[in-house]
Amino acid sequence: MLTFEEVNNRLKDILSTELGEKKVYDKDVAEALDIDPAYFAVLKKRGRLPLEAVVAFCAKRSISINWLLYDQMPRTLEENTEKFATVRYFKQINASAGGGALNEDEKPETLYIDENIVRMLGGKQHLKWIDAINVIGDSMEPLIRDGATIFVDRSVTEIGGGGIFVVRTLAGTFVKRLIKRSDGRVELLSINPLYQSETVLLDEIEIIGKVVGKMEGRKF
Repeated sequence: MLTFEEVNNRLKDILSTELGEKKVYDKDVAEALDIDPAYFAVLKKRGRLPLEAVVAFCAKRSISINWLLYDQMPRTLEENTEKFATVRYFKQINASAGGGALNEDEKPETLYIDENIVRMLGGKQHLKWIDAINVIGDSMEPLIRDGATIFVDRSVTEIGGGGIFVVRTLAGTFVKRLIKRSDGRVELLSINPLYQSETVLLDEIEIIGKVVGKMEGRKF
């Protein structure tokens, strides 16, 4: 995957053409991505691409996201389509404050994944259970960073020995580490020590699925 600066320069080149070959600055890119310039500066400093905004930018202009992020030319993709598969992609879920997305009323987008990720997720026959979600919030950092894309296996709704899950509560939908206690209650834990854990009854939550991977990250 190209670096933040490399992708940013490509975005500037695209905008320069649209704006009449004028010099394009970071604030122009932020505006095109519908992102606050100050927040864009923070993302640039951290080297974190706003993937959701970039995907929307490319879709609006019919630009290949693979070219922008991975320097893969469309012709190459057409010749190797058998190497790619798709999963449903939901725009966001809030890891810190709840609310989020991942509801059945939201129309998901399509995310193309290569054969290496397909194998990691259990093979093509298992992709019907997999959803990709953009995570907003820092409560699961450093394991799952703000802006990461996670892969959720909806076929796994039992806590078992624990793990990272997407869970719906009365307060909203979260990404949390779940631990089932001997008294039947469930602990909802954040990785970031700035956030407190919460203990709830099992029938007070709905487990959407287990997080089994993340974009550009290791398998959990």
